[in-house]
Amino acid sequence: MNTNINIRTTSELKTNANDVLKRMGLDMSTAVNIYLTQIVYRNAIPFEISVPPRRTAKLGGWEGKGYVSDDFNEPMEEFEEYMR
Repeated sequence: MNTNINIRTTSELKTNANDVLKRMGLDMSTAVNIYLTQIVYRNAIPFEISVPPRRTAKLGGWEGKGYVSDDFNEPMEEFEEYMR
């Protein structure tokens, strides 16, 4: 016997997901059933859930190479040499 599941999402997410699923030859109902079946088989959510990494500025090759110097000119001399 089939049953219905009602979920709330944004119309944009629903549209985008439907577009992707259509290209894969799937409909939303089939995709949700695949997802739920995998939860049961794995006894867990079938993918890692994480927060996207924070975007950081690139430092032009200087990542992890910083240090505190007693002489202010020393880091500037190294930088100038690096830029050559």
